[in-house]
Amino acid sequence: MVTTISETNTRQLGATSSDYTLGELMVAIAAREIQEAEVVFVGMRLPLIAFVVAKRTHAPNAVGLFENGVIRSTAAPELIYTMADPPNIRGATQCLDMLGVMSLLQSGRVHLGFLGAAEVDRLGNLNSTEVRGPKGRTRLPGSGGACDIASLAQRFVVLLEHSRERLPERVSYLTSPGYGDGQGWRQRMGLPRGGPAAVITTKAVLRFADDGEAYLSSVHPGIELDEVLSNTGWKLRIAEHVSQTSEPSAAELKAIRDYDKDGFWTK
Repeated sequence: MVTTISETNTRQLGATSSDYTLGELMVAIAAREIQEAEVVFVGMRLPLIAFVVAKRTHAPNAVGLFENGVIRSTAAPELIYTMADPPNIRGATQCLDMLGVMSLLQSGRVHLGFLGAAEVDRLGNLNSTEVRGPKGRTRLPGSGGACDIASLAQRFVVLLEHSRERLPERVSYLTSPGYGDGQGWRQRMGLPRGGPAAVITTKAVLRFADDGEAYLSSVHPGIELDEVLSNTGWKLRIAEHVSQTSEPSAAELKAIRDYDKDGFWTK
């Protein structure tokens, strides 16, 4: 159940910060989204580390897909900076082409995809094509495989900075679909499965109600509820029992730091 802001007293949910970085916290949250034996479109940056953490903690049989065609049943043996780095090729289960891994999406075999975006709106739609500001339009790289993942994976999770600019009520350009204009939209558009499961931001975790609208699920340690609400571009719904995001466990931190030893992605 979710409520509107006007029905909920704003209150502080923050706690004193522990010995971990924001990047490490976001990696741990993302890793928990991966379930055992799932097929996961990994992506780069923080989701890459999240896949490793999940493999080493609770999902040893998860399988990772990369947009360049690499499929891995084990984590790359050392940190990679691009998906085509030699350590990601060595020991791979398969090295296909882009069409090979995208066909797994079309057949419904991909459980989870991780995505980034310039904007995510209240219905989970993503913009990675262009943003509009006081100085006009700024062109961005575009979809890549993001629209395919958002359309065809069984669910997807987005990671991004939490700000009003990045979380508008409506994206200025719909690159990859979330719940479109609300409940039933995906089915009407011929997308019988999938949709956003969570948005992991630098301040909180948002999830989605049955009508497709995002709501606040948890607030990160050290962050106040007012800070989340004032940095969201719409009147954000709040879960009836909004919680504090669970901190990284000792096992999660060890997996992160063993892999990203210098904090290249997570510092």
